[in-house]
Amino acid sequence: MSATSVSPRTLAINGGSPVRAKFLPYGRQSVDEADIQAVADVLRSDWLTTGPKVAEFEEAFAARVGAKHAVSFSSGTAALHAAAFAAGLKSGDEAITTPMTFAATANCVLYQGATPVFADVSRDTLNLDPVEVAKKISTKTRAVLPVDYAGHPAELTPIREIARQHGLIVIEDACHALGAEYDGRRVGSIADMTVFSFHPVKHITTGEGGMVAINDAQFAETLRRFRHHGISSDARQRQSAGQWHYEMVLLGFNYRLPDIVCTLGIEQLKKLDANLARRREIAARYTAAFRGIPGVIPPTVRPEANPAWHLYPIRLDLEKLTADRAQIFDALRAENIGVNVHYIPVHLHPYYRERFGYIGGEFPVAEDGYARLISLPMFHGMSDQDAEDVIEAVRKVAGSYS
Repeated sequence: MSATSVSPRTLAINGGSPVRAKFLPYGRQSVDEADIQAVADVLRSDWLTTGPKVAEFEEAFAARVGAKHAVSFSSGTAALHAAAFAAGLKSGDEAITTPMTFAATANCVLYQGATPVFADVSRDTLNLDPVEVAKKISTKTRAVLPVDYAGHPAELTPIREIARQHGLIVIEDACHALGAEYDGRRVGSIADMTVFSFHPVKHITTGEGGMVAINDAQFAETLRRFRHHGISSDARQRQSAGQWHYEMVLLGFNYRLPDIVCTLGIEQLKKLDANLARRREIAARYTAAFRGIPGVIPPTVRPEANPAWHLYPIRLDLEKLTADRAQIFDALRAENIGVNVHYIPVHLHPYYRERFGYIGGEFPVAEDGYARLISLPMFHGMSDQDAEDVIEAVRKVAGSYS
């Protein structure tokens, strides 16, 4: 080999050829002609906002997750806020949640004037540790918000038992976990309220959108009013009844999900089983490959869980590597693999540091996990070649730094 030639194993960040010619994002929506036609049909109809497609989507969704009711919202964040409201959170209250999540999970507690109290996570799944939850309960605690991190269900049985003992409401943030199962039960049928997201990188999409699945009829009615300014009826209901009168019964928000995107949700929901199956195929392919790569730790799946695989987060065994997470991240990006990091622990964000005095070190398991995490591309539209490119890039980069 001449002095100017480059080895095929030379990292792209060091001047070598990348594994892929085209960038592969970590997540992406899949929309087909049936989705487009359904939206076009609604655009030609009488209802663009709160019309018949809203109820149709909610009923189909509730049936799919095994809940008695489902109430749609304009985003997963709006759905979380509504659940916190329905739970009765208010100033002076506390709600326990995980630092290993997107900020919206804790923010929804703040929206209600209550205080989010973080508990550390389990080392294997990075989900809320029930032992740590029990340590954080006080006379002010009103709710627990477990997160199904990356699509792996949280430890719902022990968390629900802790909640039962202390009279707490469980709001499950399942924005990663549509289609997941825990102990043979569908996520959405277990907690007091279960929140889902329809962001484009999720299992189904409405562009933006969210849903709360519940079994309690009173919760469901409160959620419906909260999303509609606190008003007890919507325009379609009043038109059907031939009346104009309406009453505002609580202070709510405009968090409605319109017919235009609910019809997209109806079509997308038909594809959920296929989307889940594809994500599970990719996850199985990844896990089989990564078990043999030094310095790379694939995600753990507990026996009672059937994850939905919103994310595929590897952890780096940094003691076996000569590079840190930032260097590995940059090297994989240079190979045109769109890796990401989920998440910066919420308590380490400037707002939470300044407001609550966190300095780092309070939740060592979550913080150690964060320092090692890299999310690999995971979406149901990926081809087998896409998955093989990810595996090859991880093998190439890890091998160069091992």
